[in-house]
Amino acid sequence: MTLSSSPPASDCPPHTRRRWLGGLAACVGSVALPGCAPAVIDQARAADRPRFGLGVASGHPQHDRLVLWTRLTGADLPDQVEVSWELAEDEAFSRIAARGRDSARVDEAHSVHAEPAGLAPDRWYHYRFSALGQQSPVGRTRTAPTPGTRVEHLKFAIASCQRWDHGHYAAWRHMAAEQLDLVVFLGDYIYEYATPPGRALAPGRVHEGGVTRTLDQYRARYAQYKSDPALQAMHAAAPWLITWDDHEVENDYAGLQGNALQPDFASQRAAAYRAWWEHMPVPRRMKPVGPDLRIVGSYDWGDLARFLMADGRQQRSPQACNPPGKGGSRSLREGECAELRDPTRSFLGHAQEAWLAQAWSTGHRWNLLAQPTLMARFATRDKSQNSGEPDKVWTDGWEGYPLARQRLLQTVADRRVPGAIVLGGDVHTSYVADLKPDWRDDKAPVVASEFCGTSITSQGWTQAAMAPHLALLPHIRYGRGDDHGYMAFTVTAKETTVHVRSVDDVLKADSGMHTDASFVVEYNRPGASTL
Repeated sequence: MTLSSSPPASDCPPHTRRRWLGGLAACVGSVALPGCAPAVIDQARAADRPRFGLGVASGHPQHDRLVLWTRLTGADLPDQVEVSWELAEDEAFSRIAARGRDSARVDEAHSVHAEPAGLAPDRWYHYRFSALGQQSPVGRTRTAPTPGTRVEHLKFAIASCQRWDHGHYAAWRHMAAEQLDLVVFLGDYIYEYATPPGRALAPGRVHEGGVTRTLDQYRARYAQYKSDPALQAMHAAAPWLITWDDHEVENDYAGLQGNALQPDFASQRAAAYRAWWEHMPVPRRMKPVGPDLRIVGSYDWGDLARFLMADGRQQRSPQACNPPGKGGSRSLREGECAELRDPTRSFLGHAQEAWLAQAWSTGHRWNLLAQPTLMARFATRDKSQNSGEPDKVWTDGWEGYPLARQRLLQTVADRRVPGAIVLGGDVHTSYVADLKPDWRDDKAPVVASEFCGTSITSQGWTQAAMAPHLALLPHIRYGRGDDHGYMAFTVTAKETTVHVRSVDDVLKADSGMHTDASFVVEYNRPGASTL
């Protein structure tokens, strides 16, 4: 790979950014609009550009480098193809900041992970690829501010759970118009299931093929998901930080244990991790070795915020109190499972627990922990109970690892971690909650705030089913199970503002969007307040 040197820092003019994003948002959809021929998403359609039919993406932004991604598509690709890329200060590509060449190889699904370095901090760029006489859509990305420098403002969104056959991706289309600095994706990028006959919730949205188990099957599933123009739009609009949950491999897997305790699960996990790496804008150094891939890391945004990207699957202890011959999870009453209180059990794995304990920053205004699921205490009352505390728990979530959760939050308290906010997904519900090490102590201080976002499409609880449980959980400030969308964050030195954004109809590709609720967390005052 060859690189040119980066020019002096300068920012992309606001009017240019607005024009680029406005054209992007206007031209995403099922019907081409007049004047959209040169726009990014029109170029991204596989029918127009078959060699770049899955679009482009960027991720892992640091102050002097980032990752650019694409995957070549189409029939009769050579085993190895030279792909050129350019990164420019302007959308006309008249001021090139870096350029290079990479090989797209058949054994890596013809994916490209370009890594321009020596870039100017805290600025926007445009990028594109070319190969086999064709040019990719144009993407827009940015570097992070230099660590330790004063930063006044950050805009990002969290999202998760985009099951293809449960709806359309209107949420991505709206997010692409938000002018975000960053997207934080929290897991379940694909779903491994086959679509049951006649059970697709959205017409025409059927999983191609059966259950994913092999490398070719996982690759095909990613290709189907990434063919969606709205998802391509959001990948092209801003860099992503990404972690995973279970469906990238198999529902409710834990470490090297599958749902059916299948003896070949390590091979399945290896195939799934390989396909994930091939399709995500992550560095080449993250390429998995067999069934192992290090996904955790910290990413600083000047002095304002530190993102802590955590992995809740690869090293976790198996779920507690499963019957013989069964993996995965179940719901049970706490008193029936002494294993829940075993202090040796870990949700993150002990090595990752130790890493996280040291990675919290006292030098940043905000510490943003990105992990896959709801952390707040969430127990339900068994139908056989007439009174008393809720005590029925789901063993796959943090409730199945209560002492590991207590250790994590006690570290936040002991180190007096400033601006601690936990970000989660997985549960297909929007939650806003207070976090404290001991939920049983009403007087225990709140040490962190939690924002757990709903799904892009995946179906969850009805609000009627959820409401009776929320009434018994006062530390959960907000819960909504019938929404689909994302949470949008604006971070400043003084406060973090969060908008819960939901599509009007998840079954419509052209759905509108609305804000369900808004919250604010003041710096060094854990706990969210309603705006």
